[in-house]
Amino acid sequence: MPIKLYDSLTRDFKVLGQREPGTPPISAVHPFAFYNCGPTVYAPAHIGNFRTFVINDVIRRLLELEFGADKVKYVRNITDVDDKTIKRARDEGRPLTEVTKQWTDKFHADCAALNCLPLSKECEPTATGHIREQIDMIAILERKGHAYRAPDGSVYFKVGSFANYGRLSRVKERELKVGSAFAADADEKEDLSDFALWKAHKPDDGDNAWDSPWGRGRPGWHIECSAMSKKHLGETIDLHTGGVDLLFPHHENEIAQSECCNGQLFSRHWYHSEHLLVDGKKMSKSLGNLYTLDQITEKGFSPMALRYALLSGHPRKQLNFTLDSLHAAESALEQLRNLLYEICEQTGKPTVGMLSTFDSLEPDRQTTGSFAAAFDALRNDLNTPTAFGEIFSVRKSKYSFSLTQPRTQAHPVQFAVLAAQDYMALRNILFALGIRLLQERKKADAPVEIKALAERRWAAKQKKDFVTADKLRAELAAAGWSMLDRKDGYSLEPAKK
Repeated sequence: MPIKLYDSLTRDFKVLGQREPGTPPISAVHPFAFYNCGPTVYAPAHIGNFRTFVINDVIRRLLELEFGADKVKYVRNITDVDDKTIKRARDEGRPLTEVTKQWTDKFHADCAALNCLPLSKECEPTATGHIREQIDMIAILERKGHAYRAPDGSVYFKVGSFANYGRLSRVKERELKVGSAFAADADEKEDLSDFALWKAHKPDDGDNAWDSPWGRGRPGWHIECSAMSKKHLGETIDLHTGGVDLLFPHHENEIAQSECCNGQLFSRHWYHSEHLLVDGKKMSKSLGNLYTLDQITEKGFSPMALRYALLSGHPRKQLNFTLDSLHAAESALEQLRNLLYEICEQTGKPTVGMLSTFDSLEPDRQTTGSFAAAFDALRNDLNTPTAFGEIFSVRKSKYSFSLTQPRTQAHPVQFAVLAAQDYMALRNILFALGIRLLQERKKADAPVEIKALAERRWAAKQKKDFVTADKLRAELAAAGWSMLDRKDGYSLEPAKK
């Protein structure tokens, strides 16, 4: 099944990677071009921000499984100059670069903790590092009649010059109201709907200004993504993503300025993830429900539990986050660890130290084994909750053995082959989801009498006294314990409820 995602522009599902006739196919020379709007680095990102970044990390991983890592180029920008970053620097009496570096470093640390794949410096461009590219685009837009200079030296995009404005957000189907995103700097604009490409320097900006053909100033927010996407991915990209809050006006404005400047389709595919609610309400500092990763870990939860919780709902639907959902996530991760260990036990693979390799693509990255339905769920509009459900279904049907009846295999050799294939398939699906299982599986210390019972059963099994072994296994189950046999011994665990 090809990877199919909902397209916010056409309001339909489309296969990723389809290009126009005459366009080079996806290859290492012409990789899949994927742009994701990144953070504004003036404070720690909250878990709502990270829902979007984790979802996009899964898309990237799925694309790398599909095409190969060398055939996917994922770019995520850093907004390091805007009203918020400048205000924070001014309030703290620090240089802008010092403030933005602090919060960029924190963002990277949080991404690593949440197991998001790292980006090279080239693939994480900054707004301040691309001032020249932004000025060049604005100059082309002005020359083509799509932009104009205001009396104060600012430059605005002329929305009326782009006939297709509103295709993405259907903004023309709504009434434009003063007080909306259009209203800022209304006195300087020719039309209320026009938006800033270049902002003339103001005293509050301090030293944060650059020379341009229109005087000292700084870029508007929207132009940075168009300029960085063009430089690092080309004039037409395969996929542009972000949270639903960016659909209008940011992404709508990106389309307008990019297509007017370049004369080309900007993006073949648009994908937006929905908002994260907390306890059924929108996140806000006033309600005290705006969590950062640090606040989650301070409550005793692992970053991986947060990642799991953020993926527990469909990305295109609002997800209601609660602390109880983190408890459920920790339990689900334990089940995944048990599944992995159970598969390893059937194949004879060692479990110590091998989980650290799950963050890289395997040579057999197309192997799906018994987890084909989980992969299909991811490929079908990134249905992460169904994917998790399919993984647990495999465990229940194939790797969760009855405690009251002895497990028998009519064809043990064939089962071992299946388990070996499932081992690789599980590694691949865990890579796609970005689930890292570094912790050792929790093992409860069995009471002395249970250990003695297990030893008697193991001895009976070695003597091929299966009647006695089965009877003792049933006694263990009645006492609430599971005995899992391996080639070289056994393990005891509390029975699954």
